[in-house]
Amino acid sequence: MTSEAPGLWPPSGPEIVFLLLGLVALGSALMVVTTRQLVHAALWLVVCFGALAGGYLVLTAEFVAWVQVLIYVGAIVVLLLFGIMLTRAPIGRSADLDSGNRWAAGLVAVSTAALLVSVVVAGFGAAYTPLEPGRGSAEELGSSIFRTWVLPFEALSVLLLAALIGAIVLSRTDIKGRE
Repeated sequence: MTSEAPGLWPPSGPEIVFLLLGLVALGSALMVVTTRQLVHAALWLVVCFGALAGGYLVLTAEFVAWVQVLIYVGAIVVLLLFGIMLTRAPIGRSADLDSGNRWAAGLVAVSTAALLVSVVVAGFGAAYTPLEPGRGSAEELGSSIFRTWVLPFEALSVLLLAALIGAIVLSRTDIKGRE
């Protein structure tokens, strides 16, 4: 990282797009935690994850952006929606979900955000790195995964396979010997 930063005004095109995507992500994240309907919260989460994927694209990390779309938008949110529908959770508004601590939660959220922003600005205020294409490409990440991280990658795949088999066994009702 270099210490000399270009001027902050006027912002370049990628900086404007990145800031707009950041605002979309922030706004949709606020909607996730403030909406009173669970399905709407999951759909706002899709918007938030999409904005994050767009931010990765602006930062020239195409592989990470597509992983964000495929894994988080395509799998995690669908899993949440299936979980909501299969557990017969209340989909509409529910009064018993409100604890009445909105002001305390808002105060904690704003103070935590202010603390995090001040720490990041103090730590990285003068740092600047130019955007260089290819730093998040599939070729670089693939060679890193399959050269240096091949053993943890394979251990994780075996662990996920065991979890999948366990979930199938636990969800089956036609297996004999279970009570």
